[in-house]
Parts: sequence; structure tokens; C-alpha cells
Amino acid sequence: MDEHFVSLLLVAAIALAAPLLFAALGEMVSEIAGVINIELEGMMLSGAFCGAWGAYATGSVVLGIVAAIAGGVLVAVVHGVACFVFDANQVVSGVVLNILVLGLTTFGIAVVFGSDLKNSVATLSTVRIPLLASIPFVGRAFFEQNLMVYAAFLLVPATWWVLNRTALGLVLKASGERPSAAQSLGVRVASVRWGALLFCGVAAGLGGAALILAGLGAFTQNVTAGRGFIALAAVVFGRWRPVGTMCAVLLFAIADALQIRAQALGIHIPYQFLVMLPYLVTIVALAGLVGRMRQPADLGVNLERR
Repeated sequence: MDEHFVSLLLVAAIALAAPLLFAALGEMVSEIAGVINIELEGMMLSGAFCGAWGAYATGSVVLGIVAAIAGGVLVAVVHGVACFVFDANQVVSGVVLNILVLGLTTFGIAVVFGSDLKNSVATLSTVRIPLLASIPFVGRAFFEQNLMVYAAFLLVPATWWVLNRTALGLVLKASGERPSAAQSLGVRVASVRWGALLFCGVAAGLGGAALILAGLGAFTQNVTAGRGFIALAAVVFGRWRPVGTMCAVLLFAIADALQIRAQALGIHIPYQFLVMLPYLVTIVALAGLVGRMRQPADLGVNLERR
């Protein structure tokens, strides 16, 4: 592989990482607080659909992003009501919501966009940072991207700071590790978990928006194609830490970019095997962590069950 190939690979990988990174960081915060979101795929898909719908109807990328956030939050609210109000199992609720959102968005394609599936929406333009973008090898990859890519990577240090340097971070961790002890100290654990879940909805909605409004420019059936599950895996692989989660996302994004570049180069391997590559990397990475990871102690357990 020459320098040009690697440079283009990095550009693609950083862009592909943004949707995953938004969703993974949102899920990480939610799981630290004790709420697992198997429906992260549904949140991203809802965000992608609503973002495309909003941008298509208004012609505004900004309003499309707002609509995408609303789409992600809507799924989060339904999950919260099912689990926190009606005491549903968090995993079962997530699985059902994934199926529901897939069905609704598939039906919505014909209703919103009509029979013309080629209708495209406006996308964010690239913002080049002078001087830094001229750095050999990595300049274009890190400093010639759209605003959502920059925002996704800036969210990593912001999340780290909140979790490790603020009282809110301590409250989030206590709510996921020892909710009874946190409640005895006056922490409203239910409210904390609701807040973490809604933050995950916002972040996953932004992930869906990044996929459409900063990348593909059109919504198609099941456009997320399992990216929500890869984001879930990235949280585990990153051991519920912002930097570790980012590294896991980059690993999966590089695998995804590699299969795209390999297809473009005409490598004589059935394309189905190339498409499998990022998912295969996910499975191998998680398999290596079996028995060696420690999740938040109260993850997935509703307060009403205690």
C-alpha cells in the first residue's frame, strides 16, 4: 500500500467513524448510568430517517439535524416509558424497538419520498482547516472534514471531562454501580437514568444525521446496516471509557473503509466477504474480551426490581 492509498483510507475511515462515535459515546454514558440500549440501531435509524425527512421537507441541513435529534429522542422516550414506567426488560424492549423502527422507516420511505428513491437531500460541506490540512499523510484525514466529524471527535474529551472531573460524572457512575447507596445520599437515580437515556437518544440521532446529512445524502431501507450494534460493541471493547471507545470505533471504521477501498480497487475477492470485514472485526474483538471485562454492576436492572 502506497502513501496515497493509506491517506485516502484514513480520510474515509475518519468520516465513517463519526456516526459510530456519536452513537457509541451516547450509549457509553447511558450504560454507565445503568441503562442498556439494544435499540441503539433503532435510534440511529430513526435519526437518519427523520434527518433525511427534515432536510428534504425544508431544504435545510440544520433543520434536518434537529429533526434527526428528535427522531433519536423519540425512540429513547418510548424505551424509557416501557422500562422505567412499565418495568419492561431493557433488552427485550430494545429488540422490539429495533424491529418496530425498521418497519416504520421502511413504510415511511414510500410515504415521505414517494416512489422516487433517488431523491437526495442537502449535505454538509467540507471545512478545511488552513495549515493543519496540509500536514503530510494525515492532514486531509483529520483537518479536511465536515463539521459533524469535528463535533464527534470533540465530544470525546468533553465526555471524558464530564465523567472524570465533575460531580455529574460521579452521580452517573453511582447510578450504574450502586443505585441504592446513591439514593440514600439523596441522588434521584431515576432522573439521572432518564437524563442519560435521553442523552443517548440525542447522540444516536446525531449519529443518524451524520450518516445521511454528512455522508450519503439519501435515505434507503435499513441504511444503518447494523452500525448501532457495532457502536454497542465499541462501548464494550472500549471498556466504558471515552478514549477506549473512540479507539474501538476507529478500528471498526478502518475495517469498513478498507473493504470499500478494496472493492474500488477491484481486488478479486467476492464483495460479500469484503462487506463482512467490519462485522468480523467486531466479533473477533469482542471474543478476545470474553471473561475479562467488567460492566457497570447495575447495568440493565430497573430500579423497580430492586
